[in-house]
Amino acid sequence: MMHSDSGSSLNFDNQTEINPQVSAAHSALLDQSLPLLAHSWQKSRLRISDPENAASLPKGRKPGIIDLVLSQADEMSLRSAGEARFELSYNNRSLASARAAVLAISAHGGMPIAGDEQSLALLTLAERIAQSEIPVLLEGPTGTGKEVFARFVHRSSARAKGPFVAVNCAAMPEAMLEGLLFGHRKGAFTGAGEAREGLFAAADGGTLLLDEIGELPLALQAKLLRSLQEGEVLPLGATKPVKVDTRIIACTNRTLAAEVEAGRFREDLLYRLNVFPLELSALRDRRGDIAPLAFGMLLRHACGKGQPCWLTGQALALLEGHCWPGNVRELENVIRRAILLAGDEPRIGSEHIVFDQPVRSLATDEAVAEPCLGAATAPRNPVATPGPASLRALAGGAPAWPEPAIQDASSLSDIAFASEAQAIMEALDRCGGHRARTARALGISERTLRYRLASMRESGLLAAGAEA
Repeated sequence: MMHSDSGSSLNFDNQTEINPQVSAAHSALLDQSLPLLAHSWQKSRLRISDPENAASLPKGRKPGIIDLVLSQADEMSLRSAGEARFELSYNNRSLASARAAVLAISAHGGMPIAGDEQSLALLTLAERIAQSEIPVLLEGPTGTGKEVFARFVHRSSARAKGPFVAVNCAAMPEAMLEGLLFGHRKGAFTGAGEAREGLFAAADGGTLLLDEIGELPLALQAKLLRSLQEGEVLPLGATKPVKVDTRIIACTNRTLAAEVEAGRFREDLLYRLNVFPLELSALRDRRGDIAPLAFGMLLRHACGKGQPCWLTGQALALLEGHCWPGNVRELENVIRRAILLAGDEPRIGSEHIVFDQPVRSLATDEAVAEPCLGAATAPRNPVATPGPASLRALAGGAPAWPEPAIQDASSLSDIAFASEAQAIMEALDRCGGHRARTARALGISERTLRYRLASMRESGLLAAGAEA
């Protein structure tokens, strides 16, 4: 409804609430930004004003509403001014950066940050799927934000008021995982002094996220399949199943069809989960998300008094030109590192952007990493962990590019870990990728091998998503 009073606010079809004077004064920014905020999950989240009109806003604010105060200034800044209240100062020379900041602000409160057409289309599809009760399978490289996406599906569903429970299937031994998922009765095993409900029961009426489902042991895959088919679980030590009303969202950084061919994943379970698969692309394939994500991380970790409150165009160019082998997780590392290096400077510049070392898979013998997409157009920034030059910048010295990490400075334990990883990869290669044969050849259990591979991924000795 539109109000004629110039001091009142406008709300177009239950969308962004904005004062008409503010709309006219900031039309260059809002005409570009508001169409990107027209999706159903973003409507009515922003209440936009300027410093002159902010005081006249109603004091009460509905849950989920975000106040954005806009002003034009030579010095760009993005500041947190209280709970769900932000101040954005920009000028017309920095509209692209300001638009990215608006997208980040609109996602405050745990909503996905998206500016790329591919991501927005996927979120629109996910919202439609959320209205059904079918299981959801999310595939994509590690660090792409699959759990954030899963929470979005939950919040968009009729189960939004129910619990959201997440468990990493690769994080614990098989025996513990079975009791954790399905529960157990008192005395079901040594140490079971009391009965406990499992995560299926804890998520009753809501959603259960099974992260890294490709790591789930085959025996538990069979039990999970029955739970999905029958809507019930059988706790350890019980003789009667318990009915549960739980929606399953499964995430994996592996291609489950290939895991089925390799004998590591049940084909019938894949068909049960694969009703409508969704694939999250690597960050390098959705570059329109990089700037909004960077501003979102800046808001999360800085933008307070005495902290950096903006990303310069040169810094954003470096970020958008990087290939991001670690995806969104790597981007957050880079932003947090830049905040630390910038210290009390008001803006993060290109001199504060230090990328992680590229992860090289031990399954390949390539000596040179594949060049980053866009590297030809972005200024060259040495890829290294923070070294002496970074420490000098942090200590107040002149900004400088960090010096490359010294490769021969590894500790004895690092060398031993790398040697063990190399032996594991060589054994996997000899056994054609078959884990059970590899474990026997190495004289260890398959479960120990699985833990070793998980540790190798976490430490960067094995590329995320590599077939092993």
